[in-house]
Amino acid sequence: MSYVDGFVVPVPKRSRAAYERMARKAGKVWREHGALAYRECMADDVKWGTRTSFPRSVKQKGGETVWFSWIVYKSRAHRDRVVAKVMKDKRLAAMMDPKGLPFDARRMIYGGFKVRVAV
Repeated sequence: MSYVDGFVVPVPKRSRAAYERMARKAGKVWREHGALAYRECMADDVKWGTRTSFPRSVKQKGGETVWFSWIVYKSRAHRDRVVAKVMKDKRLAAMMDPKGLPFDARRMIYGGFKVRVAV
């Protein structure tokens, strides 16, 4: 079964274009280093829940929207190899500084997941 890195990020609406440029660049680098798929999705039908929701999870503020993203790999070992290469790629050096990102990285949620069902 494959492996997936998932992300939920609050992005200021005024930074949408900058975020999309960053995502395109990152996606290209991830794919070149072996990721099977790279997706960045902007919230379209996402409501505030009473207890939990995507907006609550990232403490969404006014003027922000939630992005849900994922990267697919063959396995966790494959993910670890790809990420090691990506982290050394000089094209992404500017993205490694949280101060230069078009979103608040402190409120990003991320993690690695084993795919258990694939239909």
